[in-house]
Amino acid sequence: MNKHYVLIVPGLIMGTFARVHMMKSDYRQYPTYPRGYLSHFTLGFIAAGLGAVAVPALIEKEFTAITFLALAAQQFREVRNMERESLDNIEITEMVPRGSAYIEDIAKTFEARNYMAIITALVTSTIIHVFIILKINMHMSIFLGMFVGLAVHIFIKRMIHGEEISDIADVKEAKISFDGPILKVNGIVITNIGLQTQRDIFLSNGLAVEIIPKDENAVMYLSNMGQRQAIQHNAANQLGVRRDFDEPEFTPVAKRDPENGNIVMVITIMKPNIDALIEAVKGTPLLETSKRKPLDSVVGLRLMKNRKKV
Repeated sequence: MNKHYVLIVPGLIMGTFARVHMMKSDYRQYPTYPRGYLSHFTLGFIAAGLGAVAVPALIEKEFTAITFLALAAQQFREVRNMERESLDNIEITEMVPRGSAYIEDIAKTFEARNYMAIITALVTSTIIHVFIILKINMHMSIFLGMFVGLAVHIFIKRMIHGEEISDIADVKEAKISFDGPILKVNGIVITNIGLQTQRDIFLSNGLAVEIIPKDENAVMYLSNMGQRQAIQHNAANQLGVRRDFDEPEFTPVAKRDPENGNIVMVITIMKPNIDALIEAVKGTPLLETSKRKPLDSVVGLRLMKNRKKV
């Protein structure tokens, strides 16, 4: 296999680069630095190596080596389980939990990124081999192979980049009010706040937004409890929630208006900033588990036609 280093090394480099390029620690602080980076870099390097050696293995008719790709797929499923268990274990330490749907979405993302490293490395090695067969200069073949590998990585990255709340809904400021002890947002009942001191905190430090779906599909997306929990977590994680573990009444709450499917959310934060809250809500990822498309069904289209007639 020594003669195939010209295929293996560039593929390994591009596959590893693809995985490293997808690693970043943002407001979610996941993966954490540096332990999380190390584990994900190592898994990405292994995935890139598997993709890089696939073409040389086929050339040498070492078909048993290809079975490692199947084993890798199984191992990367275990990566998803590992991430899920890790996030589940620290869920009780979160002031506002992510929710099981958000955790599952994160776990799937990390699994998919390892497959991306395999594909990038495999494509790079394949293109280099094809150009060498066409008797193109070796250095030019390597350059073209790495260029195509980079293009594939960018394409896959854009393809797996999910939508955000801003893509399916508009977000605007909402009004907090009280009807006796009943907390309302734009007239929608949220909860009962018994103490006057707590009501004063909502009036002084509370902010509320209304999330308005753009179509019927968006209404179904936002009706998902996991999606709403993700919105609450994102807002609290970025703006900082004004509560402690023994103050459940200050937990962010999102309620659905049964008349039109709009979502209203109220949150108490230390330094109220409505523009920041709107941006945090808009930037919340749209979870795969919340995606429903009733407009693609015959029943959904009929309902839409009936509404237009009315």
